[in-house]
Amino acid sequence: MRPLYFLLLLTLGATQLTACAQAPDKTLAAAPPTAEKLPWLRALLDSSALLRPHAVGLVLADAGTGEILFAQNEAKYFTPASNMKLFSFYAGLKLLPDSLPSLRYFSRGDTLFFQGTGDPTLLHGDVPSRRAFDFLRQAPGVLASCDIACSPPYGPGWPWDDFGYYFQPERGALPIYGHTVRFYATAPAGGKALGRLRVLPRGFAPLAGPAPAALRTPGLDEDTHVVRALDENRFYLVAPLNKRWVDEVPFRTSRALTLRLLGDTLRRPLVGAPWRPRPTDAVRTLRGLPVDSLYRRMLRVSDNFLAEQLLLMASTAVGPHDSLSTQRVIRHVRKAYLAALPDPVVWADGSGLSRQNLVTPRTLVALLLRLHQEVPERRLLGLLAAGGGQGTLRKRYHDAAGPWVWGKTGSLENNTNLSGYLRTKSGRLLAFTFLNNNHVADSGDIRNEMERLLRQVRERL
Repeated sequence: MRPLYFLLLLTLGATQLTACAQAPDKTLAAAPPTAEKLPWLRALLDSSALLRPHAVGLVLADAGTGEILFAQNEAKYFTPASNMKLFSFYAGLKLLPDSLPSLRYFSRGDTLFFQGTGDPTLLHGDVPSRRAFDFLRQAPGVLASCDIACSPPYGPGWPWDDFGYYFQPERGALPIYGHTVRFYATAPAGGKALGRLRVLPRGFAPLAGPAPAALRTPGLDEDTHVVRALDENRFYLVAPLNKRWVDEVPFRTSRALTLRLLGDTLRRPLVGAPWRPRPTDAVRTLRGLPVDSLYRRMLRVSDNFLAEQLLLMASTAVGPHDSLSTQRVIRHVRKAYLAALPDPVVWADGSGLSRQNLVTPRTLVALLLRLHQEVPERRLLGLLAAGGGQGTLRKRYHDAAGPWVWGKTGSLENNTNLSGYLRTKSGRLLAFTFLNNNHVADSGDIRNEMERLLRQVRERL
């Protein structure tokens, strides 16, 4: 046998052995098809006047086998917006226990020392937990709140001028009331011209008042009723009290304010103290709500605050306990659990508020396939928004037979995305991602067009 031919055989054999040893699971084995499998879908995309002017990424895969059925721009990077919450969800699945870590604490003498773990549910308006509250209220002796280093209140690349909108509260180690103030206007009654205003927490009521003329601009969104000063907790009414409305506005956080709000609500004093447990002190973790309570709210209504706090809580499982770090948990999850995805994930925050996040459509679908493998289907679909059912998809994808789309929406200005699962008329479950970046058309029109195409997928597959 000639030496060159023998060397070639050895090389081919080694390559085959390596390929067998590294055979990926079905979530990664699916490569883009060499021949077009759904030419009618390609024709629909190419003929859409709404979709042609901007970047569109669309990938469909069989959720059971991982087979890629359709792929457009699957290897190009897109801004995912709130589709990034799927990565945060996966991080929680890997790192959090069945119930949320609410507080870390130890007792010494007549003093209970405690510090936050990032749990956002303490007196939260939508996912409230009384576990930590009752624990602190019933504890005997002195309550000593201990600070802990934490990621900055705002994530990298967050828009500075969204500070006053409900969807961008500040992050923190010991959040209270979801770091927002809620304003409730009641409709006029008894012949009065104006209704009343209720403020929660009540301690913010003295800080709310009529807006100066400069703030009563016609450019304000019609759903904006209260605005906040940039650098302080001063709130101004920009809507009259002539009808019923509710508004949520984030407040500026500080350690002193957290201690005051918590002390006022507990109706007992709190003191600040350093966290210095001795070797003889038994440090324990208080458990709160089941994790699915947080996942369900975060994914269905796309709650940014819960997503950010989820990563802070997850960071308690990685690295030292002397800090809560979003970036630390992102680095760990990327290295430990996501290295085999088709393309690296550019991951900046937990919520998707940052435009620094970048992901390819095929990587998003690979994550969806992996989730379907690792999470029981009924539980997985039940945590997502459902078409015609609940969450951000409740007004779309209606069908008399029930939900057929379950997913995570993702919206930023000029970006409209949807990733999740689709049940076809034949009963087949597909994992899909449909990303639209840099469009100038109205986002409602883009969503209508996405639904039109996905209905065709449902009918034909």
